[in-house]
Amino acid sequence: MTQMINVTGTCHCGAVSIEAVIDETQMVACHCTDCQQFSGAPFRTVVIANGADVCFEGQPREYAKTADIGNTRLQGFCGDCGTQLYAADPEKTTCNIRTGWLDQRDNL
Repeated sequence: MTQMINVTGTCHCGAVSIEAVIDETQMVACHCTDCQQFSGAPFRTVVIANGADVCFEGQPREYAKTADIGNTRLQGFCGDCGTQLYAADPEKTTCNIRTGWLDQRDNL
């Protein structure tokens, strides 16, 4: 049975915060080359959320990145401190939230 969890988070400087509802079974370790480059590790942990279930306070900065396989992904980050926040499709129907900036990660 799927359990939905409310999560919150704040970037390092506090300029951007998030409230989201996530499905606890949708956490993945992404091994794509972009995630490896961003994290400096073999993978990066993200939780996949429905875009309608994600709310930001503050103004994330974004840029569009075309992945090796041709998909365009918006990369969201804090324009002040650089905290990596999410990746999303251009329509923002799906949001891959970076788990490193979420509060109470022990619930995930």
